[in-house]
Amino acid sequence: MSSTVPLLVGISGGIGAGKTLVSQIFSLLGIPIYNADDRAKWLMANHLPLKTRIIENFGTSAYFEDGQLNRQYLAEIVFSNPDKTSLINGLVHPAVGEDFKLWASRQPTKYVLKEAALLFETGSYKTLDFTIHVAASEAIRIERVKSRDVQRSTTQIKQIIEKQLTDELKNKLANFVITNDDSILVIPQVLKIHAQLMEAKIKN
Repeated sequence: MSSTVPLLVGISGGIGAGKTLVSQIFSLLGIPIYNADDRAKWLMANHLPLKTRIIENFGTSAYFEDGQLNRQYLAEIVFSNPDKTSLINGLVHPAVGEDFKLWASRQPTKYVLKEAALLFETGSYKTLDFTIHVAASEAIRIERVKSRDVQRSTTQIKQIIEKQLTDELKNKLANFVITNDDSILVIPQVLKIHAQLMEAKIKN
């Protein structure tokens, strides 16, 4: 691989862990951020090959007449059916992966960050050079989500948490862990990881 190609670094964390806040700190250091979840929504609405496959598997009702994604329709199908969840993920995640690599190849930096909610759950962390997990206790995460998303109940938030891998497992899978529970300052942790990544080399 050419030395001009940036290191591919993933950053993730369970709901309420604060991965977006941490990503913003990296951004202030000049690191480009690829938001995989936002980009997935864009690709589902605008990437013709992906749209075609979604229609083939979920029907024409997956899109409105104006071509925009019918999120509610898809969510109702996918949410309660693990097989359908796997199917949509199998369509979307590869498209996001290719889009990310193309985007990353155009960035003039030592490394780039791919921010994704389900980085470890989907296995996409295996395609990256390094990964960062943002961790916080379940109690803190629940309070954060409730304060920013008042319509969600504690039960609903716990259901989302239960569908994600545990922090313990993600801590083991990640190359770096950032603790974001107010017990330790976040910025020094980011600066330390940033310094290490600036010196790191692409894995063989």
